[in-house]
Amino acid sequence: MTAAIYARVSTRDKGQDPENQLRELRAYCARQGWPVYGEYIDQMSGAKSDREQFARLFQDASQRRFDVVVTWALDRFTREGILRTFRYLEDLKARGVLFESFTEPHFRTTGPAGELMLAVSAWIAKQERERMAERVKAGLDRARGQGRHPGRPRAVFDRAKAWELRAAGATWPEVAAAVGQNAETVRSVMRAWKFRQAGIRG
Repeated sequence: MTAAIYARVSTRDKGQDPENQLRELRAYCARQGWPVYGEYIDQMSGAKSDREQFARLFQDASQRRFDVVVTWALDRFTREGILRTFRYLEDLKARGVLFESFTEPHFRTTGPAGELMLAVSAWIAKQERERMAERVKAGLDRARGQGRHPGRPRAVFDRAKAWELRAAGATWPEVAAAVGQNAETVRSVMRAWKFRQAGIRG
C-alpha cells in the first residue's frame, strides 16, 4: 500500500515541532513496507475544518493517490468532535482509503479489526446525528412555547442610505461596507424592500 502522512501542531502549542511526529510516522511506514506518497502538515487548531493541508489530503484521497492515511493520534487528525471525526473516517472509506492512528491501535481501519472499527464508527456517528436532531427539535419546540419564532435574524441597516449610495453609482460591496452588512445580504434585502415599496409580493 501507499501511505499519506498527516501531522498537525496547534498554533497554541508553543515550541512544538511537527517533525517530532513525522520522524516516527516515516519510520512506521518504512517498517510496514508502505512507500509515502506525501506528507500533509498543518500548523493550526484541529478544531478548524478549513485547514489547507487537511483539505488537500481529502482531495488527493478522492483521486486514490494513496491507500492509507497515517497520523500520530486521532486528536492530531481532528478535534471537531466525535460526529465530524467519524464522518471523516467514513469519507475516507468511501474513497477506498484506510486510516491508522499510530499511537491508538483501536483507531485503525486496517488489519483484522478494521471492519469492526468502521462499523463502530458508523454506529457512533449515526447515534450522534440522531441526538443532534433531537436537541435541535427540542430547542425549536421550547422557543415556540415561549412565543419566539426561531429563524435567521433579519438584517437591520439604513435602507434609504443604501439606495442613495446605490443610486450614486456605488457597487453592492461598497454599499454593504457602508451599512455594515455583506453584499449578498444587502442585495437580497434591498430587492425585497423595493418590491414591498412598490406593492409587489415576491
